[in-house]
Amino acid sequence: MSKGALIGAAVALVVLAGLGYGARRLWLKSDDLLRPVVVLRGADAAALAQPSLGARVGALFGKARAPAAERPRLIALTFDDGPYPVTTPLLLQTLRDLHVPATFFLIGRDAEQFPDLARAIRAGGHEIADHTLTHPDLDRLSNTAVADELREGAAALGRIAPDPAERRLFRPPHGRYTVATLRTAQAQGYDTILWSDDPGDWRSVGADALRAHVLQKATAPEIVLLHSGRPATVAALPALVAAFRKAGYTFVTVGTLLRETSAEQLNRPAKFPLAG
Repeated sequence: MSKGALIGAAVALVVLAGLGYGARRLWLKSDDLLRPVVVLRGADAAALAQPSLGARVGALFGKARAPAAERPRLIALTFDDGPYPVTTPLLLQTLRDLHVPATFFLIGRDAEQFPDLARAIRAGGHEIADHTLTHPDLDRLSNTAVADELREGAAALGRIAPDPAERRLFRPPHGRYTVATLRTAQAQGYDTILWSDDPGDWRSVGADALRAHVLQKATAPEIVLLHSGRPATVAALPALVAAFRKAGYTFVTVGTLLRETSAEQLNRPAKFPLAG
């Protein structure tokens, strides 16, 4: 092969590599744009969890999302896991002081270990939803095992602190699921609730960093993923609540959010960054 041919082949490989990199970046961006926030009982789980090429192209190059001014400024704070001694009572006291209702996705086994705390959550006017019995990776389980985790988790919560949401609202542990997981939850009568923002409070994140993240990533409407056992989360709440209320938001439970917004609005929220 001549020197010119070698140079041409090298240039072609560089161009192809660049195209491949660009295509991958677009694919990942479409993942972010189309990642579901809720998968309701009557929804097409496969279409939401595994978007088609046409849906991806539409998300990347189609009509822009409605501006935040046209979307309801409603926010649901959700707290996964637990309940836990010390941190859950502190969280409940902070929410009480702020007059903020929240949705707690509780683990059945943990509620059985600390039943008084689960009852305190319900007595505080908060919503309790199903986070399974033992907090497994549901994407590794059979459909039967997933159904058992949901049913037994709800039963455990129902014996301790009954709430209709325990048999209607579900969040998969670690956010891990497959299309089969979603369909099994639908068959059990559940709406699967994910989130618009995960600020990562399950890691070692300070209160200031947590607050800055949530405000910068704010959307309308909004479901925020938080965790019950994190002191930094409790410390960040007063400033977060004040900033959202200043921007005209109302704090609601997930159940109320589902009644007052549409799945389309939740799954395609408008970006609405807030000042700290």
